[in-house]
Amino acid sequence: MSEQITVDFRALGLAEPLLKAIEESGYTTPTPIQAQAIPLALERKDLMAGAQTGTGKTAAFSLPILHTLLPHASTSTSPAKHPIRALVLAPTRELAIQVYDNIKTYAKHTNLRSLVVYGGVDIKTQTPKLKTGVEILVATPGRLLDHVEQKTLSLSQVQFLVLDEADRMLDMGFMPDLKRILALLPKQRQNLMFSATFSDEIKKLADAFLNKPTLIEVARSNATNDNVEQKAYLVNTDKKQRFLVQLLKQYASQQVIIFTKTKLSASKLARALERDEIPCSAIHGDKSQKERIEALDAFKAGSIHALVATDVAARGLDISDLPLVINYEISTAPEDYVHRIGRTGRAGAKGIAISLIDEEEVKYFDEIEKLIKKQVPKEKAVTSSSSARPAKAANKADAWFYQPYEPGQQAGAPKAAIVPAGKPSSAKRKVVAALLGGFGFKATPKASTNEAKRRSPGKQRQKDAVKEQPAAPEIETENS
Repeated sequence: MSEQITVDFRALGLAEPLLKAIEESGYTTPTPIQAQAIPLALERKDLMAGAQTGTGKTAAFSLPILHTLLPHASTSTSPAKHPIRALVLAPTRELAIQVYDNIKTYAKHTNLRSLVVYGGVDIKTQTPKLKTGVEILVATPGRLLDHVEQKTLSLSQVQFLVLDEADRMLDMGFMPDLKRILALLPKQRQNLMFSATFSDEIKKLADAFLNKPTLIEVARSNATNDNVEQKAYLVNTDKKQRFLVQLLKQYASQQVIIFTKTKLSASKLARALERDEIPCSAIHGDKSQKERIEALDAFKAGSIHALVATDVAARGLDISDLPLVINYEISTAPEDYVHRIGRTGRAGAKGIAISLIDEEEVKYFDEIEKLIKKQVPKEKAVTSSSSARPAKAANKADAWFYQPYEPGQQAGAPKAAIVPAGKPSSAKRKVVAALLGGFGFKATPKASTNEAKRRSPGKQRQKDAVKEQPAAPEIETENS
């Protein structure tokens, strides 16, 4: 379909309250995906829309929905007047929150209510607002089904279904949940599916629930944004962290999102960067929702320089003017590369995407280049020893402990114990016992001692005389 030429949003036929909110948000001209999708959505057609990340897909589906639902807006406090009429499904908590924030902004001059529900927080905190009634619900699939099971919401009056980042939902294994949700919805509804990439699985999903959809692609499928400069460095795994620190110092004035493959590597890398005095935080699936929101807020506020994230964060992070993305580890799924670097170069801004590739990852990057149909310039990484973190100074300790062992008395060694005359072997046993914490001594039974006195009274008197001598110093050290 050819790209429509639109002067401004007013030419799209949107209602005045929505146009006022758009103007207050600082937008005047719709993006290509908005210019094509909004008129078709207003005609109540099913859409299968593909566009690069950062091109305004959220407004492309939320504005026509809000416009169509305006006649149902009500100031009534009765929940019956505010049934769920539009359902937006998103794969991650971050994306769901972002979509909800945008809808809330566009609807601020209307009486339409909206809400977002997602996992990772107590479900009871979401129930009271649901019971008051909302027209537009944004949800992650798992948490939506939780509410369905607890009967805290009804989907019987849904008129619009939106699948945002549908390919990511399939990647994350949401197909069984999607099938359950589709079975709960009215058959008569409008369906809008948006994604940055189209695969065979996506097309099968579209055939399952879309009704003669109109296909919109404002850019070649799986294409990367021309506003993003892509670079790659060949670097050994054991030198990646050092080279990353060099890059962060080189781009010290710019914030950056650093992508890893696993939750463990994200946490380890974030701790390592903090030791290198680089303010950063990590977000991944093992973090609580509170921790993830706090990390994102700190990053957006500029109080941390780097955000280390897994691919959970590749979708849905909308950070204004993010200039740099670094792929610390290359994903085995080529489509994830498109979404990762889509965090920069948004809304017409310029961005840089840098990939660090070791020998094992070359094959994965080859697949990425086949997908995006583009060769990314590569250089051999040169690491500087000056960027390595200085070793910590050793703790001060008694020099005697570091002297080589030599038999006999050593200079500076602890003084030998005073040994009673005629009893060298006994004293040696006591010194050894002191070093071993007292092990080796056996208490002599009382009965056996009395028997020994009767058999050899002379020897016993001699032993008693030795006991009456002043205590030797090593006896004190046994209990010290």
